[in-house]
Amino acid sequence: MAKRDFAFGKENFMLIAIAVLVIVIGFILMSGGGSEDPAGFNAEIFSSRRIVVAPVVTLIGFVLMFFGILKNSKKGDI
Repeated sequence: MAKRDFAFGKENFMLIAIAVLVIVIGFILMSGGGSEDPAGFNAEIFSSRRIVVAPVVTLIGFVLMFFGILKNSKKGDI
């Protein structure tokens, strides 16, 4: 069987998988806080978890994705 030559190495795929997981966690942290009554106001939408923590976690995930894509894989045939 011929050896396949992938553009990314194992470390790249691991970083990308971790980044996707962190991004999903960030979006989960942003969710919720809706009101059952459409005319009512729920102040929970302005919690620090939704407007500070979740965007920072999501941004960290995107930065990890960036490094996961650009990281040079250690191949011996350079």
